[in-house]
Amino acid sequence: MTPNKTMKAKTLYPAQSLLGEGPLWHAERNSCFWVDIERGMLFEYHWVSKETKTWKFDGRLTSVCPSKENGLILSLNAGIARFDLTTEKLELLLDIESEIKNNRCNDAKCDSSGRLWIGTMDMDFKLGAASLYCIDKNLSIEKKLGNLTISNGMAWTADNQRMYFIDSPTQTIKSYIFDANSGAILFDKNAVHIPEEMGTPDGMCIDHEGMLWVAHWGGFGVYRWNPANGDLLEKIEIPVPHVTSCAFAGENLDHLIITTARGDLNEDELKKYPESGNVFILKTKFRGTKPNTCIF
Repeated sequence: MTPNKTMKAKTLYPAQSLLGEGPLWHAERNSCFWVDIERGMLFEYHWVSKETKTWKFDGRLTSVCPSKENGLILSLNAGIARFDLTTEKLELLLDIESEIKNNRCNDAKCDSSGRLWIGTMDMDFKLGAASLYCIDKNLSIEKKLGNLTISNGMAWTADNQRMYFIDSPTQTIKSYIFDANSGAILFDKNAVHIPEEMGTPDGMCIDHEGMLWVAHWGGFGVYRWNPANGDLLEKIEIPVPHVTSCAFAGENLDHLIITTARGDLNEDELKKYPESGNVFILKTKFRGTKPNTCIF
């Protein structure tokens, strides 16, 4: 399977993250955020000044989503918290699977109604131990999918008719019929199957044409897939093996921000791929969609 076009990204910031993840464009602050899960680090890169600010939290920090009133919703270990960017106060909101000692939160995104969708995983990658949850405005939590292993990328179509979801070890992007009013999902089809030699699907975003941009762990790149027919369209080459996630950023949402990881590489591999863990950027001819803001 060969892409129609291949592009190359360049380094945006030398984060050297153990497990960089969760890139997010914040239009109001004209900046992009991302996390280093294993170090509990939150990064903010200002688009104009090119200055980067960091915060350190206890334990793992697995995702970041925009919230109201200059806040962020962070997933920390096995729960979520609201972080006020003005006061830098952290308010714990809800436990998620804290009773399952070896599970932690993983990827999270908000839908158009401001619900937070957040998945989990077993830290030893135990098969079937993970789930996908949806949290509503009153912090009520509902399990949407169970028997998962590594709950990962999510994306919604512009018309809110479909939601795409990745459980990484399945090598598949699944399509669900989505009800924006109720938050209900109904399995539609396996939209894309990724061959194992191309790596494992991880984080994901969607462009204005409805195509999916998927970070491939072990696949040295971000790949653009057509969920209507499963075709591979384009590839962004990254000079490191473990590519974790991507998001559209910038005033016109036409730059792709890409996170990577270095924590699973040995000494020889790190010498071979020294930019592992850095954040990369590429200007594209495509535009993404503005991330949804969490309702709480």
